Amino acid sequence: MGSTNARLIEGPVQRNLILLTIPMVFGTISMVIFNLTDTYFVGRLGTDQLAAMSFTYPVVLFINSLAHAVAIGASAVISRTIGEGDHDKVRRLTTDSLILSLLFVSLIVPFGLCTIDPLFNLLGASSGVMTYIRRYMMIWYFGVIFIVAPMVGTNAIRASGNTKTPAMIMMFAAGVNIILDPILIFGLGPFPRLEIAGAAIATVLARALTLFISLYFLYYKETMLALDIPSVNSALNSWKQVLYIGLPNAGIMIITPLGAGVITSIVATYGSDAVAGFGIATRIDTFALIVIMALASVIGPFIGQNWGAGKFDRIRSGIKFSYQFSLIWGLAIFSLLAILGNTIGSIFSDDPGVISVTGLYLSIVPLGYGLYGILVIATTAMSVLKKPMDSAIVIIIQTFILYIPMAYIGSLLVGLRGVFLSLPISYLVSGIIANYALNQIIIRREGVIK
Repeated sequence: MGSTNARLIEGPVQRNLILLTIPMVFGTISMVIFNLTDTYFVGRLGTDQLAAMSFTYPVVLFINSLAHAVAIGASAVISRTIGEGDHDKVRRLTTDSLILSLLFVSLIVPFGLCTIDPLFNLLGASSGVMTYIRRYMMIWYFGVIFIVAPMVGTNAIRASGNTKTPAMIMMFAAGVNIILDPILIFGLGPFPRLEIAGAAIATVLARALTLFISLYFLYYKETMLALDIPSVNSALNSWKQVLYIGLPNAGIMIITPLGAGVITSIVATYGSDAVAGFGIATRIDTFALIVIMALASVIGPFIGQNWGAGKFDRIRSGIKFSYQFSLIWGLAIFSLLAILGNTIGSIFSDDPGVISVTGLYLSIVPLGYGLYGILVIATTAMSVLKKPMDSAIVIIIQTFILYIPMAYIGSLLVGLRGVFLSLPISYLVSGIIANYALNQIIIRREGVIK
């Protein structure tokens, strides 16, 4: 077998980052389509079935977030080792990260299966909806291995500087899910009608294919897997490195929805129209930020490889370009949404109150999109540079010290406008803090290398 090359330590920095980001944009969009497909077809079964899918969402999101945190940790340590040129260690870290994902699955599956009823009863599911939740989650939990392991595997491939393959894998999974959903849910052709269980099976089968494809590429194309059984000490050392970065990132992923829940409760004091408009606008956020999030997801491998190679000038150039791109993209999207805000609201609702709130949000919050890009790029870089707790502290400051208190005070002073304005302001202040902290980390890391 050959060796994994450090693709990102040579060549024009801007070109590298652009070529890395473009495939990730398509991959991210495909995952959004994957989830929307399930919602669309299950929604055609009835209200209770759609409600069941809604109840499962936070649980699925929570487990996906934990798995993603492990994947982030794996990507960070693997990319740095690739930059160092130690291919044997790359194979060891990749393999041990996948073993860690299996250990994670062995813990979460039995716990999840045993807590379906008490958990979803606690969340407020009615007895009728619980029937559909059980049918879905009994299958979904058994397929967790096909969700967690591919996430770690594709992040390992991305760590090598190859974002085309992970994007193709995600697009392939979305395509398979689109095909299987109607067949298994409604029983087309020779297949029985499985309804919501069919949606779960389609998801598991699509994800299973991503596992096999990612393993194929890791072993045969990137040569990043080792078939020998690791010693206990070797595995524990790998897991320690991965979790050192992964666990704080898991905390960050939990903080974000908690903060969103508090802000929603503040918005709810203005009535159901405000909540509906807020919900529409935040979904527009998801699409508007796809490019920035794709860039943030590739800056990690770029920094990791160049840190391993001791090329801090390239790290600085990459961060500077990413900041500039985020600000330009953010201003462009803000200009567009500020004009089209009310029109977008009218697509989703004919209620004047809902349309007004949607338009108000989209005339204020997108001003902070570019600032959000700086924040997420800086905190991602901090994690890769082995300062994940610093990254977590910045997010805690942004959410609980800045955003929520300012939203509450702004609500009292100027109403919803104050709530919405608090978000870009929190991005501005926390982005400045994150950038300062990141610069200090880079200086210290460069001093150690020298």
